[in-house]
Amino acid sequence: MRRASRWVPAISLASIIWWSSSVPGSDMPPSDFNSLAHFAVYALLAVAIHFALSRDHDAETTWILAILLASAYGAIDEIHQSFVPGRSPDIVDWGWDTLGAAVGASAAHRARSRRKRQPTGPTAEG
Repeated sequence: MRRASRWVPAISLASIIWWSSSVPGSDMPPSDFNSLAHFAVYALLAVAIHFALSRDHDAETTWILAILLASAYGAIDEIHQSFVPGRSPDIVDWGWDTLGAAVGASAAHRARSRRKRQPTGPTAEG
């Protein structure tokens, strides 16, 4: 049960992304921050995926899988938008999704590496 619960943040975020991509284009507010939104949301998704995978894989595998899974989800979501009235897939949006995923997974990877290097017991100073 614990292993499955680690996926709750990633699945929740993926569900929110899917839901927001289902909104017809005519109901979407105009946004000057579309690229930034794609970048930020997929960075968070990659962090959540990294968290879910981190106990079952080594650091490098976790990092790569987090990027690949978040990017693949971005591609699937862009295809999904082709079925939503007033929406269309956009390779540039997918590029921002992938860049955000790479940055998010890299940040999670660095944090995991730092956490593993920190001493866990009492220090010699104490």
